[in-house]
Amino acid sequence: MKLDGKEIANSILSNLKQRVKALRSKGIIPTLLIILVGDNEQSLIYIRQKELKAKEIGARTEVLTLSESTTFDEAKSLVTKLNSDPQVQAIIIQRPAPESLRVEELSKLIDPEKEIDGFGKNSFYKVPVAEATEILIKNAFEQMNTSQDFNLWIKKQKIVVTGKGETAGRPVIQHLKNLGSEPTIIDSKTEDPKTITKKADILISAVGKDRVVTADMVKKGAILIGVGLHTDEEGKLRGDFHRDEIAEIVSFYSPTPGGVGPVNVACLMRNLVKAAEKGMATTLPK
Repeated sequence: MKLDGKEIANSILSNLKQRVKALRSKGIIPTLLIILVGDNEQSLIYIRQKELKAKEIGARTEVLTLSESTTFDEAKSLVTKLNSDPQVQAIIIQRPAPESLRVEELSKLIDPEKEIDGFGKNSFYKVPVAEATEILIKNAFEQMNTSQDFNLWIKKQKIVVTGKGETAGRPVIQHLKNLGSEPTIIDSKTEDPKTITKKADILISAVGKDRVVTADMVKKGAILIGVGLHTDEEGKLRGDFHRDEIAEIVSFYSPTPGGVGPVNVACLMRNLVKAAEKGMATTLPK
C-alpha cells in the first residue's frame, strides 16, 4: 500500500497556516534565509519546493546565492551577521555545498534557535528528513490497526538502512537510534547486502541511485521507505526503487515523488514556525 506523503504533508501545513496567521496578527512574519552556494540543479529544485510551501502557509523565504569561490571565513562572517538579524528567524545552508565551505562546521555556527535544518550540534530542532521518515513509518503502523504502542513497536523491528550520507542516511540512522532502535547499516563496502535487506521488517533506502533496491532484496510484507533521490535523463526526480517491482511484495511503501519529500518540506516549515514562535516569546514584553 502506498504511503501518501502529500496527504500527510497537507495535514501538517494546514495546522501551520493557522499558527502563521496568529504570528502575522502580531506583526511577525516567519522568515527563512537559505544560503545557496553555486547553481546545483537539484538544490534549485529543493529550494523551489521550500519557497512554494513557505508561501502556502504565509511565511517568506529569501535566498542568498554565493559563488563557489566563497571562502569559509566569508561564509562565517555572513552567518554571524544573520544570527543577529531579528527579521530572520531561521537559517539553512542548502546542501550539497563545496567542501571548502566546511558546511558541517558552518552549521554549528548558526544560532541553535535559527538552525532549523537540525544539523548543528546544539540545534533545537529535529532533522526534517529524519522526522519525515519516522512520520511515514508511524503512518504505516497506524494503518495496521494494532493495539501496540508505536514507541515500543519500533524498538522491536528489524530496521535496515542503505546509505549513510550526511544529508539523509546519517541523520535518519541517528534519529532511529534516538527512538531506541538499533538499525543495521549498509554501505558500498557491505558484502552480500541482499541477505541483510531480505531480513528487514523496515527497509529504508537513502542512497540516491536507480534500482538500489530491487524485488529480490525485499522481504514479503516489509515496510519500504525511499529517502534517496536522483535526477533522471529527463530531469525528473526518481527514487531508489521502482514501484511496479515492489508494490505487490511490501505491505507499505513510500513513492517518489510524493513520499518522504513533501513531508520533509512540511517538517522544515514546522521548524520555521517553531523558530518564529520562539522569537516572539523572547521579544514580547513580559
